[in-house]
Formats: sequence, C-alpha cells, structure tokens
Amino acid sequence: MAEVDFMSALHKSTRRDYLARVNDPEYPKARAAELAKKFSEDYWDGDRRICYGGYRYLEGRWEKVARAIADHYPLPDKPKILDIGCGKGFFLYDFLKVIPNAEIYGIDISEYAIRNCKPEISDRLKVGNAINLPWDDNTFDLVVSITTMHNLYNYDLDIALREMERVGKQYKYLCLESYRNEQEKANLLYWQVTCEAFNTPKEWHWWFNHTNYTGDYSFIYFE
Repeated sequence: MAEVDFMSALHKSTRRDYLARVNDPEYPKARAAELAKKFSEDYWDGDRRICYGGYRYLEGRWEKVARAIADHYPLPDKPKILDIGCGKGFFLYDFLKVIPNAEIYGIDISEYAIRNCKPEISDRLKVGNAINLPWDDNTFDLVVSITTMHNLYNYDLDIALREMERVGKQYKYLCLESYRNEQEKANLLYWQVTCEAFNTPKEWHWWFNHTNYTGDYSFIYFE
C-alpha cells in the first residue's frame, strides 16, 4: 500500500467559488445536494450550481491519468480492469488508448450515467452498487475507484472497500476527498454535494486497516 498521486493535477485545474455554491439563491447548498444525490440528469448535465453542469467527454483529459496509472503498474499485456463508480465511462474509454488490448469493465449506481455513457464502450458498463460487485474473487488485474467511495455512508463504505479488495488481485487504486485542516474541511463542506464520509488522511488509513484494503490511494484536498 502506498500513496500515489495520479489525480491532484486534474483536480486543481478546476476553479471553485465555495461561498457562491453555499449561498446561491436558486440552488442553495441544501437544495443542490438534494438534487445531486439522485445521481441523475441534474447531477451530470444539469445546472453547474448543482454539480458538473454538463459532464462531457474532453479529448485526452482522462488519458493523462490512464497513462500515469499504466506506467506505474506492471500490468499484463491484456489486463482486466474494473472502474468502480465509472460514471459515463470516460476514464475507461481513454484507458483503451493507452492499453488497446485491455478488457475493461465499469459499474455505477447512476442509471442516467450508464444510459448516457461513451457509446463505444456501452457494452462494458453496467448499473450496480459498490457494495455488491457481481464478479468473482481475484477477477481483475487492476481495480480503480476515483472520487466515489467517500459518497458512501460508513456502513456501506465498510462493505465497498472489502468488495474492492475481494475482486482485485495485486493492483488497486483509490482516490478520495479528504482534508488536513479546518480551512480545507470548510471548503470541502461548502463544495461537495454528495460526500458522506468526511475523513482526514489518518481516518482514511483507519478505514484501510479496518477493511484490510491493501491497494494504493491518493487524496484530493479543497485548498
């Protein structure tokens, strides 16, 4: 297990007005969160004040992350890869640019995301829950979950981390929202609309030990 940063550059490329999200007169934070937690059209393609404001494929955006991951892990020639919380499948689509022979799979709780996924890989994505992965033990050469697990309540987070460990072989990677001080904590609370597990890095390490998660990880902070 190691902390490996594949995501912070992508995360920091977005500018955020924390107070505007909290105080917006039409979509104040509580209202935005209510809509976002349905993980439907409002979350992905609705108003930017709710969440993404249009989650569209941008050429090469996820390829950088996929290439960094592929360069880091000594994967076999035809690796089986699972993305837990795959959304519209943009990361997996770009992974095929890096490793064209990869056998990719994605799962997401959002029916809307799967219906509106990258059509080239629609047969590789399914609607499902991180707490009940429909694959056998040790199925995948690489399992990733990017900015998904912190959206789970503790009782589901416990199961989901164990499930991720179960279906993966040696290589696993998690990216989680976290905070190191009160400023980052406030910013996270202001910005997030779906987060349920608010943990410092030390607390996330407790979760890893508690669930016997052995994969790698990184944190994103709202500085």
